[in-house]
Amino acid sequence: MAPILAILALSAWALASPVGASPDDDYHLASTWCATNEDTSLCHLATEEDERSVPNALLIAPCYAFDANESAACQGDSFDTYGDFVDSDRGNFSGAYPPVYYLTMNLFASTNIELSAVVMRIVNVVLFVALTTALYALLPAQRRPTLLWSWAISLVPLGMFLVASNNPSAWAIISAGTLWLALLGFFETTGARKIALGLLAVIATVMGAGSRADAAVYAVIAVGVVTLLTARWERRWILSALLPIVLVMVAIVFYLSTGQSTLVSSGLNSTPNDGVEQNSLGLILHIFLNVPGLWVGVFGNWGLGWLDTLMPAVVWVAGLGCFAALAFSGLASRSLRKLLAVLMVLAALWIIPTFILVQSQVAVGSEVQPRYILPLIVMLGGVALLNARGPRLILSKIQVLGVIAALSVANALALHYNLRRYVTGADQNGLNLDSNLEWWWNIPVGPGAIWILGSLAFAALLVLLAGSITRPSTRRGSTPKSRAGEENNNRNDSARAVSQ
Repeated sequence: MAPILAILALSAWALASPVGASPDDDYHLASTWCATNEDTSLCHLATEEDERSVPNALLIAPCYAFDANESAACQGDSFDTYGDFVDSDRGNFSGAYPPVYYLTMNLFASTNIELSAVVMRIVNVVLFVALTTALYALLPAQRRPTLLWSWAISLVPLGMFLVASNNPSAWAIISAGTLWLALLGFFETTGARKIALGLLAVIATVMGAGSRADAAVYAVIAVGVVTLLTARWERRWILSALLPIVLVMVAIVFYLSTGQSTLVSSGLNSTPNDGVEQNSLGLILHIFLNVPGLWVGVFGNWGLGWLDTLMPAVVWVAGLGCFAALAFSGLASRSLRKLLAVLMVLAALWIIPTFILVQSQVAVGSEVQPRYILPLIVMLGGVALLNARGPRLILSKIQVLGVIAALSVANALALHYNLRRYVTGADQNGLNLDSNLEWWWNIPVGPGAIWILGSLAFAALLVLLAGSITRPSTRRGSTPKSRAGEENNNRNDSARAVSQ
């Protein structure tokens, strides 16, 4: 049931916003429709090499951007006919982004823009659930709670919105949460499972590095984390290390092939913020101390979409609280390697945005957005929850109930606010999403039903996952000594499996 519930929960988010709702969607939609760089019925070549002739509907899709009170009704009947081509340089026509994401999504592009956009979102949802399900089935049992709960505490609300969107950040997020665990399982298993996990690691690397240049950097960080956790001067490990070397080379090739790689030397194109001191020491300190504001944005402290869909404080407080509580509890491990791995990811979370913002001469809040560092948040949560030396993370039923309630409420509120912003505009209030509709898809199910279905599916999914970190009830006749013996035997079995 878990994969079905996950698809239902994320599909509700896929329908919760109109075409063009994710950040820079006019750019990404045009890039998708013109991904083949050929003159087709969907996209024509233009006179200028860095331009394409695209349907005007793709460019005006986010007519509501930056105005939270403007519903998606402003799109009118622009999607009813496929035509009115206009020349535009608003797209990946000069190779700023890697081509893999756009080429894959182009397979689902058609003259029905709305249907195609929704299909692409569902494809991203299915890819996410399929990879997570395959990884769950292949990982050793002690790694499965890490996989499930790293996603659960990291995705609400920004990750839910982006995974079910037309934005290439969807693949960057999926890659970050999949690659490092697949590679860790690759080192800890043998035989067919080892081969399958290695294949998943390759797929995750290509998905991430093939969607965004920063995801290629995150792939290298993931390889570094796994190397730190598993490195041994043994022939078996050295031979297995050939795969991560290849993955790093693939990531580097993708990174260097894109225009985004110039950010290392030039920063983002922007006008310097007058509120920031321009001397280097003051600028670095100012940015460094405010970068954690980006982390909080992942949990809803920043707006969704074009940063104009604001969330109530309950959303980010609940989401951040659950992430901090579980991650901090996971640090009870006595593994030095795990501690160093956590510090590695945390350093990347702090240093990478600081460096880019300093290069760009802008303050936190400009240019760099929480979605850029969300993949690292997912990785940080996973590494913190990793079962290493010491006690496995086990919560009481009351603690688990608190996490389920907090995340379920946060997701339900975020989904409702996101729907409200587009169906009527944020200037209208009320629980009933079906009243005074200004925009909705041409489907027989209303936004209210989608909200209820998505919210319940997510809550039910969390209930199913709860058993992986809930302390089991004491069996009648079982003594503390016998239970301790059972736990030691389980740990010894796991240790032998890993060493083999």
